[in-house]
Amino acid sequence: MEENVPAGRCVVAVDGPSGSGKSTVSRRLAVSLGARYLDTGAMYRALTWAVLRSGVDLTDAESVAKVAGEVDLRIGTEPQGYAVTADGVNVEKEIRGPEVTGAVSAVAAVPAVRELLVARQRQVIENAGRIVVEGRDIGSVVAPDADLKVYLTASEAARAQRRSAEDAADVAATAADLARRDKLDSTRKVNPLQQAPDAVVLDTTELGIDEVVARLRELLTERGVA
Repeated sequence: MEENVPAGRCVVAVDGPSGSGKSTVSRRLAVSLGARYLDTGAMYRALTWAVLRSGVDLTDAESVAKVAGEVDLRIGTEPQGYAVTADGVNVEKEIRGPEVTGAVSAVAAVPAVRELLVARQRQVIENAGRIVVEGRDIGSVVAPDADLKVYLTASEAARAQRRSAEDAADVAATAADLARRDKLDSTRKVNPLQQAPDAVVLDTTELGIDEVVARLRELLTERGVA
């Protein structure tokens, strides 16, 4: 934990679809709060990288679960620069590539994979005490007792534009891929992408990152945990 950070437990759950601004907002909010940061999506991506490397069939849930149980997956919680490794290999670049992006929804849908990673995520949250966690099922499954639950969203056009700019990819192709992932993630049987009933919904289409972070700080102040 960084020195001279505010005392007291504070857990912020940030959910939403790809391109809604979760990662940037969550990291900046964590820095602002003097808190840790956990990118749960990176955990699923790193595990997907390991599954792809193993050569097992993505539709073979038992084999995928076996890889998940054996891989040494580690992720940092420093918001201004964290490392993601699988079996000692730094995979930060690889997990953002098209191969992993195309397979991560299938791997994340395996019940045993979600059970394993949710347990790991809860342990990280417990150990950190003060943390901003982003993903797709944080407020509804991973941290249902979070001090603040936020569901970030944005128009399909805005999300595609943002993600294509990040990946230097074609906007139309990015929009199609986002739609594919949205459908897979929101319709999977176990822990689907969904808004927690008590989550605050923020549409970031017309908002800047600083505006979103400021709004979240206001909400936390109102709750007495900022």
